[in-house]
Amino acid sequence: MASKVAGALFRSGCLKFGTFRIKSGALSPYYIEIAGLLSSPKELSSIAEIAADEIRRIMAFDRIDKLASIELKGALILPCIACKVNLPCVVVRKEEKIYGVTGRIAGAEVVKGDNMLFFDDVVSEGLSKLEGIKPLEKLGAQVKNVMVIVDREQGGRENLEKSGYKVHALAKVSELVNCLLRSRHISKEQADAVMNYIKKS
Repeated sequence: MASKVAGALFRSGCLKFGTFRIKSGALSPYYIEIAGLLSSPKELSSIAEIAADEIRRIMAFDRIDKLASIELKGALILPCIACKVNLPCVVVRKEEKIYGVTGRIAGAEVVKGDNMLFFDDVVSEGLSKLEGIKPLEKLGAQVKNVMVIVDREQGGRENLEKSGYKVHALAKVSELVNCLLRSRHISKEQADAVMNYIKKS
């Protein structure tokens, strides 16, 4: 699975190597811009199918009524995945909408007792996942499962699991780097820079 994810993210230009300032202000030797999948229908479909397969696997032992994400990144891909597994989807807005249909929820209605899987592009420390999950739980939904495309291996998975969520990552960033190094898409120097960054995180 990791090799397919690595190939799709690399070919679509989502996975970039260099020096990037991330949200926390720190410098990172790589960056994942998941919106790049929108310019590559083939790779978007590939990632959506991999995620859908994993959701079907989860549904074999956990009931899932709806999928959810928080704007913007995960929400760009969520409808593609929802169509493949034939489930309604919900987008949690970062801020309350004060005109038209107000509130923080867009898409399907959240009903008390709904079992929802929360999806996003990456997990770093896990804080934004909690920001997206809490409004759903406040409306009575149950969120047991969290799925991300990439685990950045910065403690987010562990933080979410401590809070009681099951975390499913399609790939870890170390797996992506190893796949791309083996296929000679990146240099050993680029791979080492990412691996050292992960160790220090």
